[in-house]
Formats: sequence, structure tokens, C-alpha cells
Amino acid sequence: MFPGGQPDMAQLLQQAQQMQQQLVAAQEELARTEVTGSAGGGLVTATMTGSGEVTAVTIAPAAVDPEDLETLQDLVVAALHDAKRAVDELAQSTMGPLAGGLGGGGLGLPGF
Repeated sequence: MFPGGQPDMAQLLQQAQQMQQQLVAAQEELARTEVTGSAGGGLVTATMTGSGEVTAVTIAPAAVDPEDLETLQDLVVAALHDAKRAVDELAQSTMGPLAGGLGGGGLGLPGF
């Protein structure tokens, strides 16, 4: 299975430790990064961290119609969905290469 015989366990452990450090660094970077989603041509925006925490929702005055709150509610939900999509893309670009190093399956870890 391994060219030349048995794998070097010390080398494998060192590689695993390096991958773990890279994974932690990528997770920290992801948590610090913010993305913004929008709806209604920018009438509603939602800002979210890479870890999925909503940090801001902005609603333009033009989006507020007391007679039609349902549309405003839909715009808020759509902006949150757009922000979540951006988080998913960010996570894939940040964590994807590391998950590939784990054999593509991510060893069953959530989010990989």
C-alpha cells in the first residue's frame, strides 16, 4: 500500500498536526470575515460573519410601507438567505482545500 513498506508514524502524526493547525487557522479566519447579502435591489441588506452570526440588518426607508409589511418581511428573509449563500461560498473557498487534504470526505466533520 505504501511505497517502500510501512508508513513513518512520526511523519504521519506531524502531517496530521500541521493539518489541524491549518484547519484551526482557517476556522478563525472564517469567523472574523463578514459578508453581506441583499434583496430588493439593495433595499434590505444583511451582514453575517463567516460562522453564521448575523451582525447587522439594514432597511432602506423606501422599503417601509406600513400597509405592506409582508413584502418587507420577505425582503429581510431573502437578504438573510443571500448572506447565508455568501457564507457558504466563503466557507467552501476557505475550508475546501483543507477538506480535500482529508480525503475529500472531511472525516465526517460537520460543515465539510
